[in-house]
Amino acid sequence: MTTVFKFGGASIKDADAIRHLTPLIEAHEDRPLIVVVSAMGKTTNKLEALLAAARSEDHRDTYRECLETLQAEHREVIEALFGDSSESPIKRVEALFVELDAQHRKHRREAYAKHYDQTVCYGELISTTIVAAWLNHSGIATAWHDARELVRTDACHQAANLDWAATAEFVRTRLAQNERVILTQGFIGGTEEGASTTLGREGSDFSAAIFAHCLDAQEVVIWKDVTGLFNADPRRFDNAVQLERISYTEATELAWHGAKVIHPKTLGPLQEKSIPLMVRSFETPDAKPTVIDAERRFDSEVASCILRENQVWVEVRPRDFSFMDEPRQHDILGRLVEAGLHANLIDSSAMRFALCLDDKPERLGPLIESLAGDYEITRQDELTLLTVRHPHSGMMAALSQGREALAERRNATTAQRLFHSRECPETWHIPD
Repeated sequence: MTTVFKFGGASIKDADAIRHLTPLIEAHEDRPLIVVVSAMGKTTNKLEALLAAARSEDHRDTYRECLETLQAEHREVIEALFGDSSESPIKRVEALFVELDAQHRKHRREAYAKHYDQTVCYGELISTTIVAAWLNHSGIATAWHDARELVRTDACHQAANLDWAATAEFVRTRLAQNERVILTQGFIGGTEEGASTTLGREGSDFSAAIFAHCLDAQEVVIWKDVTGLFNADPRRFDNAVQLERISYTEATELAWHGAKVIHPKTLGPLQEKSIPLMVRSFETPDAKPTVIDAERRFDSEVASCILRENQVWVEVRPRDFSFMDEPRQHDILGRLVEAGLHANLIDSSAMRFALCLDDKPERLGPLIESLAGDYEITRQDELTLLTVRHPHSGMMAALSQGREALAERRNATTAQRLFHSRECPETWHIPD
């Protein structure tokens, strides 16, 4: 049965990292592999900066500098891998950069979201061209496929919705069963009309799940620079520990509350077909991974802590001193959906409805302006939201010591408290 591998940007950030893929793939020569690859390193961030410059009349020189720098970085990787070899993909990559430049000229006056998808997709197209050439150069027969011709979506740019029936048909018929290693892109798809789309930031995990679901894969392995999933960000919590096994449900809850581990849409397609997901380290592949499957009995063994920083607390009140009833809540949440924002915490009372939101000025500004036309609005910025899954008795009090909670919410499995960021430590400690 097929195994799906997903390699993120950190795992192919430079020539040495790409070389490291060879033994990882050779170690699984007993099965067919679908290898889903992201853009190299921080390429997507750089393409977003390039996009901003392309859309500005005043930054033409900046645009050209950004494009040339990005092209030089990829050329350096190719030269380090292939030298003067005739198998170098340099001409194909240069042609992709020419296409990228043309796409900016073509779409710069269109809506931002569409322009974004027609250009940012080149990060994955370029990286997979390089990686496929390297694997073939290393003696691993690898077939390159364009995910835009396999993953069919609607035209909701930057957050495209999947056409599951069409995608399953394309994946099953266009991926040859006799190809031992198939390499394609994460994050991107395409419409029936041929426009490029993206599945949402960090959507390569979801791409791996799509391929696994369509092919009834045996398992999905996400290769990261850590040994697995942790119960907290090791960079912010000094006693974070690895989660050895959790359920699809628990992993989805962690992602929903902001844990930057697995894309929130990833688990559904896997759960539907009982396909396990493993998170492994590409640096120490023999280390014990985190396993995500249907088993739920381990979920509450270890409390997990999640921090969301750069939060904004928005309180909404009726102007006429009336109740914040269901029709008003429906109105407010409808505007939230239209703004493309997700409420990380919701609190309500008789005459108040409050939302904790990510500070995304391009979306948050218009939302607040819209609400202010009909309601009284108060706003607090520079906040940090702490979410704890399966907290033990006294845990939230210990984590909150010395800090005022501006808001809190709790149910049987999850506790949340909102603090001023200035009162929060750089390094947290999970109490025993």
